[in-house]
Amino acid sequence: MEENPHHSRRTFLKGQSAVRLLADKAASWMEGAGSIGSSSELHPSNKPLNELTAVHLLASRRAMACDFQVQYHAVDGPEATNAMVTALDIVDTIEDQLTVYRDTSDVATINTHAGQGPMVVEEQLYNLLKLSQQLCQKTNGAFDITSGPLSRIWGFLQRTGRLPDQTEIDFARSWVGIDQWHLDSDQQTITLKDSHVEINFNAIGKGYALDQAAQWLDTQNIDDYLWHGGRSSVLARGHNRSSPDQRVIVNQQNQDHDELIPAGWTVGLPNPLQPKRRLAEIHLHNRALATAGSNTQFFIQDGTHYGHLIDPRTGWPTNHVITATVIATTAAEADALATAFHIMGPDQTANYCQQHTQVKAILVCPAEQKTNIEVHAFGMTPDDWTQRIE
Repeated sequence: MEENPHHSRRTFLKGQSAVRLLADKAASWMEGAGSIGSSSELHPSNKPLNELTAVHLLASRRAMACDFQVQYHAVDGPEATNAMVTALDIVDTIEDQLTVYRDTSDVATINTHAGQGPMVVEEQLYNLLKLSQQLCQKTNGAFDITSGPLSRIWGFLQRTGRLPDQTEIDFARSWVGIDQWHLDSDQQTITLKDSHVEINFNAIGKGYALDQAAQWLDTQNIDDYLWHGGRSSVLARGHNRSSPDQRVIVNQQNQDHDELIPAGWTVGLPNPLQPKRRLAEIHLHNRALATAGSNTQFFIQDGTHYGHLIDPRTGWPTNHVITATVIATTAAEADALATAFHIMGPDQTANYCQQHTQVKAILVCPAEQKTNIEVHAFGMTPDDWTQRIE
């Protein structure tokens, strides 16, 4: 794995100087985060650690071809930092398991051998396969972990970009779909229909890693933090205690006394055509968010834009959505549905959110004039977001 200047057990936080250094880094991150931001303002402090109630710390590591970063409170002390380092270790372990770029990974082994017969898989990986199967069914195939052959013929796996002919697309599609693999819950096995079939968790893996990190932190009683993976996958827990925004709740035992509780975490939703401007601020409390878009990986041929998000059902990239943002209970679900909704478009997304009320979505679509956009929101309430008109 590539060496990076991330926090590790060898560089464990020590003393107030490290606290101030990471506070500076956190402030810098929040200023330039783009799709990830905070409404709070961070300042270094000379106060003792147990008085640093308004200071955030930041721990990060390179994994899954992006930066995983977690923001948490300095006042929670070295115990929180030690837990965050272990959580980052968990992200590393998951990358080792899910990557298709290492022959020794579990997924690479499945792709090599499961086409020859049933293959037993580790319990957590089996649960991820089961979730992927369920989401594929719920989205009518818009989310599909077997769509790798399509990305390959379009050149996106090689990051080159090419326009295949229809014969190539049809051949690749013959190895894509939920009918190309089978799970046996009793034996905890997966079987691929043919050696040409392959699975790839690139559209759900980052969110899954965040969920696993959060499960570990739950066991350590670490409650308040904000994670992101590559700034497109976000998971929030508890409260942002340094935020000036607070909510009033009624004390059920004393109706004459209201109680102020800290706000959740706020992340920014940028305008994809003007990334330095925000369309809205989204408020997260024990929820996850993910954004999928095709404006970062694409190629243009004969004046047509071809993005890397390909509809597995047709074999062609979609172009009716610029970005799809999803709020869900878990980061894995948000990740997968962001990709699916980008492919499905506003009408099908609206139907999905009506049937699954715990899922909320914002689709930014091209308008008739190329310099304008249309924003479609599904299930969003004033508690979920604050729209910005600039």
